[in-house]
Amino acid sequence: MSRVDYFNDPAAPPANSVVPSVTAVVCDDLGRLLLIHKTDNDLWALPGGGHDIGESVAETVVREVREETGYEVEVVAVTGLYTDPHHVMAYDDGEVRQQFSICFRARPIGGSLRTSEESKEVRWVQPADLDTLVIHPSMRLRIEHGLEPDRVQPYIG
Repeated sequence: MSRVDYFNDPAAPPANSVVPSVTAVVCDDLGRLLLIHKTDNDLWALPGGGHDIGESVAETVVREVREETGYEVEVVAVTGLYTDPHHVMAYDDGEVRQQFSICFRARPIGGSLRTSEESKEVRWVQPADLDTLVIHPSMRLRIEHGLEPDRVQPYIG
């Protein structure tokens, strides 16, 4: 299913749903960031997705990273809560979802790189190379917050 992201766009359709979701800032021992090239909007992003009934939010992080990248991770910290009502995602089935994402810092503990139905490419990226990739502004904000080494309090916005 394809999607269009609207961010601070007065022409955006009104939201008709909210789905709790997660993203994960996963860095390896070399300081590289794990990113996926998404199939639904053709943008680079942190791995993540919707929270399912019957799992904890930490289990959602682990499952989503595994499903989209092939890597097993351990959740380390919450880096931010992103609920901006001016960021909506319109899907081709008529759903228009308001952003509601909890971003976590996680560390890789196993697995190996692979793609999925949601990720046409998976890559470890040096933070200095992020500007070479097409990344949504909201995702860039999560990456920025997740890479801040001294961040103690999570971002709330």
